[in-house]
Amino acid sequence: MKRAIFPGSFDPITLGHYDIIKRGIKLFDEVVVAIGVNADKKYMFSLEERKAFIEKSFEHEPKVKVVTYKGLTIDFCKEIDAQFILRGLRNPADFEFEKAIAHTNRKLSNIETVFLLTAASTSYISSSIVRDVIRNDGDYTKLVPDSVRVNP
Repeated sequence: MKRAIFPGSFDPITLGHYDIIKRGIKLFDEVVVAIGVNADKKYMFSLEERKAFIEKSFEHEPKVKVVTYKGLTIDFCKEIDAQFILRGLRNPADFEFEKAIAHTNRKLSNIETVFLLTAASTSYISSSIVRDVIRNDGDYTKLVPDSVRVNP
């Protein structure tokens, strides 16, 4: 079975993330959306909310599994027998950052990183932009899947 993990904080999941996952399920037998837990980071949404947003977005897609993890991504890959890490690239800065991580992961393990370019229609969206729109009472609904709803 070709299993890939798509790691991130998903605070919250965006249409860019959604697009990468949808395209990833065409390439892999299973895509594990892995929400990393970082105690030092301040999140807008709780871990439970972030997980629920993603699960609801893919409730009818059996090839998508949503989990949480702590520690190194490559260690979690080994734990769940994932051979691939799936990453989305929006711009050249993403590529340079992700390339360094991919090289490090490859040096420390046999896990391959697969990069997908984000769709042009979502390449400008980031979770930090979405959070800023939400904080300022903007219409964030055009940037996220329908499952992401903020209670006023």
